[in-house]
Amino acid sequence: EDFMFVLSRDELDFLRSQTVTSKSDRRGGVQYSPMAFTEQGVPMLSSVLSSERAIEVNIQIMRVFTKIRQFYLNSTELKRELEELKKHTNDRFQVVFETLDHLLAVEEKPKRKIGFTASEKRAAYAVKP
Repeated sequence: EDFMFVLSRDELDFLRSQTVTSKSDRRGGVQYSPMAFTEQGVPMLSSVLSSERAIEVNIQIMRVFTKIRQFYLNSTELKRELEELKKHTNDRFQVVFETLDHLLAVEEKPKRKIGFTASEKRAAYAVKP
């Protein structure tokens, strides 16, 4: 349980597609899902198997697990750096947009009315509209 697990149906199908082995139907294919070792299971296996070949295979598997772990850690670091870059560029673009808004802002001046305007007061006897 801690050192081995059963492959899921999706993992088994992916494994078949990568290695082009074992039919998926019941005629000549694998009848059960295979087991796989966890990262901790590989050293446990080496404590049981002591042949020269088993030791060489174990060393290669441990190297693969180490490379996978390094890739995962590097991708996490890369993701963090991308988020920082995104925030930094968003801040800079915000300044650019604010500056453009300020430059493009048109001050609305009071408009003069079109037509004739009299500066005299209306006569008291004038007809009201």
